[in-house]
Amino acid sequence: MSRTELLARLIGTPGCDWRTDTQAMAPYLSEQRGLYHGAALAVALPADTAAVAALVRASGQLDLALVPQGGNTGLCGGAVAQDAQGQVIVSLERLDRVRDIDPADFTLTAEAGCIVQRVREAAAAHDRLFPLSFGADGSARLGGALSTNAGGTQVLRYGNTRELTLGLEVVLADGRVWDGLRSLRKDNTGYDLKQLFIGAEGTLGIITAAVLKLFPLPRETVTAWLACPSVEACLAVFGRLREGSGDAVSGCELVSRTALEFVLRHVPGARDPLDTCAPWYLLVELTSSRASGGLAAALQSGLEQCLEHGEISGAAIAASARQAADFWRLREAVAEVQRHEGASIKNDIAVPVSAVPAFVAEASAAVLAACPGLRVCVFGHIGDGNLHFNLSQPVGLPGEQFLQQWDALTGLVNGVVARYRGSISAEHGIGLLKREALSLSKDRVAIDLMRRIKAALDPADRLNPGKVLPPAK
Repeated sequence: MSRTELLARLIGTPGCDWRTDTQAMAPYLSEQRGLYHGAALAVALPADTAAVAALVRASGQLDLALVPQGGNTGLCGGAVAQDAQGQVIVSLERLDRVRDIDPADFTLTAEAGCIVQRVREAAAAHDRLFPLSFGADGSARLGGALSTNAGGTQVLRYGNTRELTLGLEVVLADGRVWDGLRSLRKDNTGYDLKQLFIGAEGTLGIITAAVLKLFPLPRETVTAWLACPSVEACLAVFGRLREGSGDAVSGCELVSRTALEFVLRHVPGARDPLDTCAPWYLLVELTSSRASGGLAAALQSGLEQCLEHGEISGAAIAASARQAADFWRLREAVAEVQRHEGASIKNDIAVPVSAVPAFVAEASAAVLAACPGLRVCVFGHIGDGNLHFNLSQPVGLPGEQFLQQWDALTGLVNGVVARYRGSISAEHGIGLLKREALSLSKDRVAIDLMRRIKAALDPADRLNPGKVLPPAK
């Protein structure tokens, strides 16, 4: 069947808008980082769950594959279509309704196309907190966050997206709709089906809505920027503040001096919060739902102990919400400004929290030995063991020449991750980029189980084909 004939039959699907010409499809075909530029027969924009289900049924009859897409903010190629004749992108951007907020139940039900930041704002309007927060949440959509089990800056207190989800609505590969939109905290009736679809990157079903957990809004917040002599000291500070505050630490972010210098060079108006340099910094935030939870005193007491033990060499405590936002801006700008330093190779990894210092030391030594002059740019969520272990090209080395070492350098990093029984992808997903390295985090039994689940739920391989699982050998 020709492209024209396929499109003619598809466009009759009820409840869908379409993008079929090259210019209109362009924003949906390229990943924001530029690693992947895809191709698709068309882009479908269904209006509701019924339209998604109709589209799935129609595509099955025409032997077409579907590639679900949220805000297209992914970094691993998970939402990129690869076949101009046989794949259709399903953009969920029109499914953008907050269906229900129940403050008494501390739940919110939202559709997959809702911008994550909007979900957070909707909860706040009802005096509740939806804690999912990450760099792209102003454009990332809920369905993408669910499909990659997104993390962010508050995971250590509230958990990943997986822990924030009570129920799902999912369109299955055969076009049926599974209504799992339950707000129950306890449901011991067999398999927890929603967990199959969270983190599956759209390969098992298309998530169309979710019931999310909410929490009390913070009434007291204290934020500090700390200078530390080593990663070991950073970890000691984290533990000391967590214990001394009654486990009120909601954010604990590691920033290397290299990362901070990148920000200070390239962000207008950015300034170092401290007068003296240190090799490592911690951005720590404590929150309480009580208006006077005693956090300022707990922080002060904890920092005095850290100073006595040589675990910090300086501290700046935010005196206002604006100053706290300035501290967070320094941390959040790292990923964006790294491009101004030339080519970079990015690694989103996780190891046990206690192994973070050893991992940083071993991985840094390995990549520097392989590529002298390389600049290791480390930042991330030390409180949950998730680091962005990014590598910037040596000064004077052409970017193209540096990027030729991508596989070798990433292999060295992943090898250290594997030795600590860590994860090669902490919050970005697998997509296309990390399929071949999946075996470093999953053994053969795990990968076999994943293949069996895929075959059971999507036997014709029509949902996001080629993603997550490595090609069968």
